[in-house]
Amino acid sequence: MTTVEAPARAGWREWVGLAVLCLPTMLTTLDISVMFLALPRMSGDLGADATQQLWITDIYAFTMAGFLVMMGTLGDRIGRRKVLLFGAAAFVVTSVLAAYASSTGILIGARALLGVAGATVMPSVLALIRNMFRDPRQMSTAMSAWGSSVMLGLILGPVAGGLVLGAFWWGSIFLMAVPVMGLLLLVGPFVLPESRDPAAGKLDLASVALSLMAILPTIYGFKELGRSGPEPVPVAAILAGVFFFLVFVRRQRTLRAPLLDLSLFADRAVTAALLLALLSAFAMAGTSMMVSLYLQLVEGLSPVAIGLWMVIPSLGMIVAVNLAPLLARKIRPAYVLAAGSAIAAVGMVVLTVANGSGGLAMFLVGLVVVYFGVGSDGTLSPFLIMSSVPPEKAGAAGAMSSTFNEFGAALGIAVLGLVGSTVYRTQVTVPAGVHDVNAAESLPGAVSAAERYPAEVSAALLDSGRAAFSSGLHVVTIVTAVLFAGLAVLAVVGLRRFPATGAPEESRV
Repeated sequence: MTTVEAPARAGWREWVGLAVLCLPTMLTTLDISVMFLALPRMSGDLGADATQQLWITDIYAFTMAGFLVMMGTLGDRIGRRKVLLFGAAAFVVTSVLAAYASSTGILIGARALLGVAGATVMPSVLALIRNMFRDPRQMSTAMSAWGSSVMLGLILGPVAGGLVLGAFWWGSIFLMAVPVMGLLLLVGPFVLPESRDPAAGKLDLASVALSLMAILPTIYGFKELGRSGPEPVPVAAILAGVFFFLVFVRRQRTLRAPLLDLSLFADRAVTAALLLALLSAFAMAGTSMMVSLYLQLVEGLSPVAIGLWMVIPSLGMIVAVNLAPLLARKIRPAYVLAAGSAIAAVGMVVLTVANGSGGLAMFLVGLVVVYFGVGSDGTLSPFLIMSSVPPEKAGAAGAMSSTFNEFGAALGIAVLGLVGSTVYRTQVTVPAGVHDVNAAESLPGAVSAAERYPAEVSAALLDSGRAAFSSGLHVVTIVTAVLFAGLAVLAVVGLRRFPATGAPEESRV
C-alpha cells in the first residue's frame, strides 16, 4: 500500500509573512478607490483638463494590467520575493514623486510608474502564498485573508482618503503608501521565503514587448468603448491588441522557455476558474458602474454617502470571502461557487425589482445579496488556480489570475455600459428647445444640460433621463442575472471533479 506524505504545515513565520503580504495587496486596491476623491482638488491645483483627468485616473490600471504577465513570469525566473521587494521600493519612490508632482504631466507619469510597480504585487503575493502554505486547509485560510485585504482596500479607500484630504493637501494620499511599503521592505526579507522556478530560462524580451502591445491597447479600447461608445479609435485599439495577442500566442508555442506557459490552460480546473474570474469581474464591474451612477444621479446621493452605503454590501462580500473556503473543506468548491453565483443571480433579480418601484432600501438589499454571492468567487477562483499549478509556475498563474480579472472588468464596463447607454438613447425624450446632443446620449449629459435651461424644461429633461437610465439599468441587471445563472452551471461542469479542500491528500488528482 502506498502512503502519501502530507504537505508541510506553515508555522508562525509564514503567518506573519501573510500579514505582511496583505498590506501591499490592500494598498494597491486602496490606491484605485482613493483617487476619485482627490481628483477634483488636484485637477484644480494642476490645471488638468477633462482628458488629462481621465489619464490621471486610468493610467494606473492600464500599466498595471499591461505588466502583470511580465512581472509574474519574471518572479518565476529570478525570485518572487525579489520582484516584490523591488516593486515595493519603486512604489515608495514613485509615490513620493506623485505626491509632490508640480505639473499634470509629471503626475500622469508618476501614476504610470506606480502601475508598473503595482504589477509586481498581485502575482508575487499569490505565488508566495502558494509556496508558503502547502497544506490545502491552511492555504484556503490564507487565501481568505488575502481576499479580505482586497475588499478592505476598496472599503477603506474613500474613508481613509476623506480623512487624509480633510487634514492635508492632495499629495498626501500618495504618501500613505510609504509606511506600508516601508514595512514590507523592512520585515519582508526575514519572514518571506524566496522561491523561483529552477528550470526557468531567460526572459524573452520580444515576448514582453508583444504582451504589452496585446494587453495595453485592448484594455484601453474596452475602457474607451465603455466611456464613449464604438468610436474608431477604441475599436482600432482592440483590433490591434487582438492581432498582437495572436502573434504573442504563436511565439509562445515556439519557445523552449515561453513568457507565458500555455500548457497551464490544459488543466480543466485552471481554465474553468479563470473563466469564472473573468466573467464575474465582467458582471460586477459593469453593474457597479451603472449602480454608482444610479445612486448619484437618480437617487440623489452624494459621492460620500454612496461610499458609506456601499460599506454594507462590501462587508457582506468579506463574510462570503471567509465563509466560502470553510464550506469548501466539506463541499466540493464547484458547488460552493455554483451556489454563490446562484445567490448573485437572485440579488440581480432583486435589483431589477427595486429599480422599478422597490425604493432605495430594497435596492441596497439586492446589492448585499449580490456582493455576498460574488464573494465566494473572489477567494475560491484564485485558490483553485494557484493550487492546480506546480509551485514553480506560481508566478505565471498569479499573473494570469490578475490579468483575467482586469480584462473582465474592462470588458464589463464597455459591454454593459454600451447596453445601458443604448437603452437610454432609445428611451429618453429630449424636450423641444434643448439642443445639447449630450442630453440624448447619457444621463450625466442630461444632468449637465439641464443646468442651462428653465426649471420646467430642466425638470422634464431630468425626469425623462432618469427614467431612461433606470430602464437601461433594468436591462443590465437582467443580463447579469442570466450571466450569473450561467456561471453556476459553468462552475459545476468545469470544476465538479475538484475535491473538497479538506479531502484526504490521496484523493487529489
